[in-house]
Amino acid sequence: MATFPLIRGYEVVIGFETHAQLSTESKIFSGASTRFGAEPNTQACPVDLALPGTLPVANRGAVERAIRFGLAVGAKVAPLSIFARKNYFYPDLPKGYQISQYEIPVVQGGSVSFLLDGEKRSVRLTRAHLEEDAGKSLHEDYHGQSGIDLNRAGTPLLEIVSEPDLRSSAEAVEYAKALHALVVWLGICDGNMQEGSFRCDANVSVRRPGEPFGTRREIKNLNSFRFLQQAIDFEVQWQIDRLEDGLAIEQATVLFNPDTGETRAMRSKEDAHDYRYFPDPDLPPLVIAPDWVERVRAAMPELPAVMAERFQRDDGLPAYDAAMMTQSLAFARYYEAARDGCGQPKLVANWLMGEVSKRLNAEGGAIDAAPVGPQTLAALIGRIADGTVSNNGARQVFDALWNGEASDVDAVIEAKGLKQMNDSGALEKIVDEVLAANTKSVEEFRAGKDKAFNALVGQVMKASKGKANPAQASELLRRKLGG
Repeated sequence: MATFPLIRGYEVVIGFETHAQLSTESKIFSGASTRFGAEPNTQACPVDLALPGTLPVANRGAVERAIRFGLAVGAKVAPLSIFARKNYFYPDLPKGYQISQYEIPVVQGGSVSFLLDGEKRSVRLTRAHLEEDAGKSLHEDYHGQSGIDLNRAGTPLLEIVSEPDLRSSAEAVEYAKALHALVVWLGICDGNMQEGSFRCDANVSVRRPGEPFGTRREIKNLNSFRFLQQAIDFEVQWQIDRLEDGLAIEQATVLFNPDTGETRAMRSKEDAHDYRYFPDPDLPPLVIAPDWVERVRAAMPELPAVMAERFQRDDGLPAYDAAMMTQSLAFARYYEAARDGCGQPKLVANWLMGEVSKRLNAEGGAIDAAPVGPQTLAALIGRIADGTVSNNGARQVFDALWNGEASDVDAVIEAKGLKQMNDSGALEKIVDEVLAANTKSVEEFRAGKDKAFNALVGQVMKASKGKANPAQASELLRRKLGG
């Protein structure tokens, strides 16, 4: 494991519990809809409420999604696992218990890898288990009272639990991003953090190097990567302050307030015995036959790590570029389509990491809804590769395409007069004129000042109104200058 600088002499220890809402159309133990945004309490059926005479039935689609995840992270998919009742009282938990898994989860072990500062990291997973979500308490609009919406009760979740392998907030964020990308890639979760489809709980503690783990505090329901980092950073400093003042850390569940940037204790943290787990008497053991696992394996998409290795091997991309091209399945498909359209994998990767990502980030857009499609980008890159347009000119063409001014690359190049000068005689004439008009720069270059050469290239580009090919201009200048 990589080493991290200590914070005020303390080592940070972080583990994760992540709830990924599974992408089934119905709930985990009933046929009620999981559609987001319905009117309160219109999607909770008698099974979700555990009314007398009802029995839960496991959702096959939820189990298959758990299998898919287990295979993707190299875990053991348990041939037999047990549903258990987790008993606690909360107003939005209509049964008085939550159906989860405890002693024998469906997914056991595995790991998630990611890059941090260009270095590969890996986090071990303890388990991933199936469970149902609770309802939702609403406090804002009820003037001192709380409203209860049970639409979410019974929604299928896969709770993914990591080992305490993370040592910084930056590493924690990259792990969370990698896990988020993976569940979306696999199609088991839509990853919508604003709607609560992907929620992170961070268990944070600090210790002096070499000492046993400190007492952890769990930061609940973090639904943005930015808040995740802010919450961990604040919590780490808070815990160190307590220890430096000679005070103990009490195990607790805490919430993060984005407005103040602070965490605050919500309740003392329960241990497993507080929930009085026992096997659910209404559900038989979950049996997963080997041929079921193999059918799921056969239907899985190529995994991001495998695809990234292929892009390095077949396309010659650096490891970082390959990781960026596989940040999502949609991004990878866009890259492949553009690459196949122009045969320039490195140029395509550069444009996707540069101009395309810059605009997507600024607008909050998705790659599969980008105004410039992969075939159009391929056509533009083809024009760079064949010398029709310079890199600077290509950016102007891209602007016009992105802003909807036009849809045809060649038409934009023609309309904006961006075609590079390919007439060597005309270019030579411009170079001669620039050299004659800039004798001081010529003398400085011959005196060994390389910056003077760049100034001459700039003058050639200016005189040609940006139409000269920079490489040809540089070559011709060097030849004329005898360098």
